[in-house]
Amino acid sequence: MTYAVDLITLCRDVAATCAPPPIRALHLPPLRYSPCDGDNRGEFAAVELADGSVGVAFVLYEDAYETLRTQQASVVGASVLAMIERYGARDAGARVLALAAANALARHVFDTVGWQPPVATDSLGGIEPAAGEHIGMVGFFKPLLKRITAVGARLTVLERKADFVGEHAGAIVTLDAAALARCDKVLITSSVLLNESLDAVLAACGGARDVVLIGPSAGGWPDALFSRGITALGASWVTDPAAFIAMLTRGESTSPVTRKTTLRCSDYPGLAPLLSSSRATQRSS
Repeated sequence: MTYAVDLITLCRDVAATCAPPPIRALHLPPLRYSPCDGDNRGEFAAVELADGSVGVAFVLYEDAYETLRTQQASVVGASVLAMIERYGARDAGARVLALAAANALARHVFDTVGWQPPVATDSLGGIEPAAGEHIGMVGFFKPLLKRITAVGARLTVLERKADFVGEHAGAIVTLDAAALARCDKVLITSSVLLNESLDAVLAACGGARDVVLIGPSAGGWPDALFSRGITALGASWVTDPAAFIAMLTRGESTSPVTRKTTLRCSDYPGLAPLLSSSRATQRSS
């Protein structure tokens, strides 16, 4: 099954167990900023549930921003599961909304049982590049290039845009996914969760001992990602949802009210124990 099918199935199981709250609002930034700014400003849509749970997804994807601006009012009061079930759609806006909704549902469950991912020690998902290693990067995320090449590691970047092909700041950019097979570790930006390339990218990473997915969009359910061979997730945890929404809708950096997290497969309890804890919490409340 594809990742989209697995994620929708997982969320159906969760919704059947915990009766999640409906959507309170869809929040968008007021302006479109460059995704290379690196300060989490103006790049993400946020789905807020009625209990205050927030999930985000990268919104500068195809025409998603323009589409979602016309749909903000229509999702108020909607079932979060109904929105998640649109994740398999071709429409960019539907996929962004679905991913943000799935991440909001995950946060609802995580908060209900009192679980949080560990605080990150770096911005590279814990891959710790070293001299002589061959690092792969999926998605040309320029702010991270020097952090990898400065230690003496080789860097190969897989991109979808031909304009980037060539050498950039010591990194080789290619359109050929087969180049990832020669990498010791692979860093994947969470845009793959929107452009339907996740499964194909992971199939090309067979020789890597560490495969890390990073980005705020990766802050939802780890289960279907870890089962596919991803070894760690580097994401963001919203520490003050109300302030986060206020900053996002004003086009300000949300960094002051988020913290970086790195979750390794070995540190995640899994869906079944979390749902069991959620049921126990609901019975006692």
